[in-house]
Formats: sequence, structure tokens, C-alpha cells
Amino acid sequence: MVYLAATALHMTYNKRQNQQPMGSSRMTSQSFSKESESRNNRAIILAGGQGTRLKPYTTLFPKALVPLDEMPVLELVIRQLKSYGFTEITMAVGHLCELIEAYFGDGRKWGVSIMYAREDKPLGTAGPLKAMTDLPENFLVMNADIVSDINYRELFDFHCRPQADGAPNLATIAVYRRTSKIDFGVLEFDADTHRIQNFIEKPMLEHSVSMGIYVFNRQVRDFIPEDTFFGFDSLVKTLIRDQGAIQAFPFNGYWLDIGRVDDYETAVTDFQNMRNVLLPAEAAKPEVLKP
Repeated sequence: MVYLAATALHMTYNKRQNQQPMGSSRMTSQSFSKESESRNNRAIILAGGQGTRLKPYTTLFPKALVPLDEMPVLELVIRQLKSYGFTEITMAVGHLCELIEAYFGDGRKWGVSIMYAREDKPLGTAGPLKAMTDLPENFLVMNADIVSDINYRELFDFHCRPQADGAPNLATIAVYRRTSKIDFGVLEFDADTHRIQNFIEKPMLEHSVSMGIYVFNRQVRDFIPEDTFFGFDSLVKTLIRDQGAIQAFPFNGYWLDIGRVDDYETAVTDFQNMRNVLLPAEAAKPEVLKP
């Protein structure tokens, strides 16, 4: 499957290279009109990762293009964003970015506008936002390798509700309750006497984890250093330290980050079984009867 998918993507890349110069698929910041900046339709997709944990699937193409059935995971994300009204998209790209740009072009095939932000050096997950000077007041940011049925518009509207004092929320993080299995027997013992007090065989632990989906107010750029590697973990800790308004958006639907092989293979099967749930706009189209 890896070889066939990679071959298909390379064929798409070569075909589009012959049809148009690569530069024509790259939009500049000025490509987003002032009118579009004022609307709540801007999304930033982080698609620059190398996907080292996902090898061998990412040996020949970037993680954002690993296939779910007949479409790359990033195409699923774009279709979902479009269905919730996010039509102005910036992709922060790096590793094998030419393949991503060749596949998606300017986005018109999916009814969106896409621009690309290339990094000269790794800037982390939050670092690229510092250089984006055309951001609207609030905007969505997410990883490219997420499979979920979250309602992005509901998350965005939740973020945009002001605090009790009328001040804006600086950040909202989508949160998922994840269960992790410990593959060992866990011992509890007294630190002084070393006397064992309990033995728990392979316990299941629950944690509230970040889904890799955020909504930010553009004021967060003030907390990000210039031209420096800076991750969302550092940004969140900085906001907490400076008492910035940051909140959680609990979500209990379907979510998988396909950064690991096991999760990716699960997502492939789930996508085939849940396509109508993950792409409700597609399912809502009337069936065309063949003559």
C-alpha cells in the first residue's frame, strides 16, 4: 500500500508540474483580501512534520499525505474545514513540501484558498505564527494528521465568547479524555520502610490530552519570540505564567492522532466504517441514479 500510494502521489506531482509552475500554487499573504481577514474563516494547518514515528509509511511522502482509503489524511481535514466554513487556509510546510503543494495547489478543487508558509529552519509548532502578520482577530490552528468528527465551528464559537469582564480569550485547546494502558504491574510502597502496600496489574490511566486543535486570538503573537523554535507547550506555559485567558474545550466524540503506526492503521479501518460521520457534507449529497 505504501508503494502504490507513493507512486500515485508522485504521478500527481509530475502532472501538476507540467500543467503549471510551482510558484502559481503558492499564495502570498496579500492573496487574502481585507474582507476575508475580517471573517471567521481562517485556519492554519501545521504540515511540516517528518513523521518519523510513522515509518515506513512516511519513507517516500510526508505524513500529511498518508492515505485513508483513497484520500490523504490532509484532504479529509480540508474537506471538513470547508464544510464548517473555514475557506482561507495557510499550510505551514517543510519536509517534502513540494509534494503537498503539488497535490493541493491553490485549493480551488476543494472550494478553499490555500497559501503556503515555508520554513527556512524548524520553528516548532507555535513559532511559524510569529511571521504571519495578516492573521484575523481569531483563527483556528491544527495539526495535519488528525482524524476526528469534531465540529470546528462549535469550537471556534466557544472560543469567541468573551470572558465575564468582556476581555477576549487568548487561547482555547480542544481536549480529549485518553486512556493509556501501563504494560507492567505497578507497585505502591512506603518510601521509608519499603513495605509494599499495593499491587496493580497493568492499570488503565486516564488523562485529558491536547487534540492538536486550537483557536487563538492574534494577541498570542506577542508571546512568541522572533525567529526561534517555539512549541505550543511553551506558548501555553507562557500564557499560564502571565495569567493570559486560556481555556479547554472538552470533546468526547471520535479523535485519533495518526502519528503512530498503530493509531494510523486503526484510523484507516475506522475511516472506511465511519466515512459518513467524518464527512457528513459528502453523505448529505443526493444520490445520483444511473439510467
